[in-house]
Amino acid sequence: MDCRRLRQCLALSFLLSAIAAPAAAGEGSPAQPLEKVRIAYSSISGNQVPAWVALEQGFFRKNGLDVELVFIEGGTRAANALLSGDVTFSQMAGPSVLQSNLQGLDVVIIAGFLNTMDYQLMVHKSITRPEQLKGKTLAVSRFGSSSDFATRYALDKYGLVPDKDVIILEIGSQPARFAALEAGKIEGAMVAVPLTLKAKALGFHALADLKMLGLEYQHTALATTRSMIKSKPALVRNALRAFVEAIHYYKTHRKESLAILRKYLKDNDPQDLEETYEAIGLTLIPEKPYPTLRGIQIMLRELSAKDPKARTARPEQFVEMSFLKELDSSGFIDRLYKSQPIVASRETTGRPSPSVTVQEKASPPVTVQEKGPREKSSAKSSLASPRMKSAPTTFVASALPEEYTVQAGDTLSHIAGRFYGSEYKWRKIYQANATTVKNPNFIYIGQPLLIPAD
Repeated sequence: MDCRRLRQCLALSFLLSAIAAPAAAGEGSPAQPLEKVRIAYSSISGNQVPAWVALEQGFFRKNGLDVELVFIEGGTRAANALLSGDVTFSQMAGPSVLQSNLQGLDVVIIAGFLNTMDYQLMVHKSITRPEQLKGKTLAVSRFGSSSDFATRYALDKYGLVPDKDVIILEIGSQPARFAALEAGKIEGAMVAVPLTLKAKALGFHALADLKMLGLEYQHTALATTRSMIKSKPALVRNALRAFVEAIHYYKTHRKESLAILRKYLKDNDPQDLEETYEAIGLTLIPEKPYPTLRGIQIMLRELSAKDPKARTARPEQFVEMSFLKELDSSGFIDRLYKSQPIVASRETTGRPSPSVTVQEKASPPVTVQEKGPREKSSAKSSLASPRMKSAPTTFVASALPEEYTVQAGDTLSHIAGRFYGSEYKWRKIYQANATTVKNPNFIYIGQPLLIPAD
């Protein structure tokens, strides 16, 4: 009797397992065969990490995609690869998307991975003030690229005329620019983390930090074509879901993400990797990677000097945000971070804030005013990341006045907040330095400031 009951139980268990197996197989894995997709990334830098994580941690496969990642250097080449059908998606510089679109080509942004610039202008140690750049040579990757825009933008803010006061050369990728700087072939170049640390170790220093200017800019975007969106919306939806999951994983798995950075950056220096992980991944890459319409408008304003079509173009024509809005409104992204919060940075406790909202009436204006009327700043600025270490965290009021040297990441409001306990008092510092600070938006690294008594 016991043996018979045992056989019946085993048979019932086998039957239930057979019934449950198909359901279990379908949960978390695609019902259909994986769809083969090629995705390009256009530079070897930390802002390209979403695609690397999505591949290495299986988020593409989880969402039904068999992805081959390919490196196509430069946004223009990446855009051409999209148009030719060689790749389906591309992580690439925003300017290349805008320029292709203005030419009537079928390229569109579906996500924004870096909506500001992480560049620092690294220069020879003999150059301590912006005016000393006159007659010097700076390098960019290619004319029209993000590094080119950043260089011209910084020079303009410091009253220098590109190609007249300063020579600008096309050299290539960031490693190529760094090699030219190290070899003494140029006097300066826009360099991003982690090469900033290596440049400083070699005696170069940062004359300008683009984040100090409060600039919104579509530095890195995920792009595809509108024809792909129309013909395969499910493919686009699955790919974007994989990227969103990869960003969450990156922000919540430090050790594993550092290993991925080490592999793709080919950098074994722990300090470089930690700096890249925090300065870009934790601080700048958004949890909800919406493109920056205001940043695109700023870029169009810059392009309008050479392309009349940019003058009448609207930011909305370069983006397709319906897929991201769909993910967001469903609660999918919020649930990811609710179930597993972001890891704390090395220098903060709790969740690091990627940015702080600009208080337009209290802080110095940070909107770009090259051409046209001043826009109200409804965006978020990356000026006051909790990781910045400019003014001291504690101070003795009786020690003021004192002299302070501007460091990377500083703004007048940020310095006022540290010395006076209130960002609203930035005007006090501005007025005390009126002879040397002509515009409260644009201070440069190494600039001496008098911090007056409160």
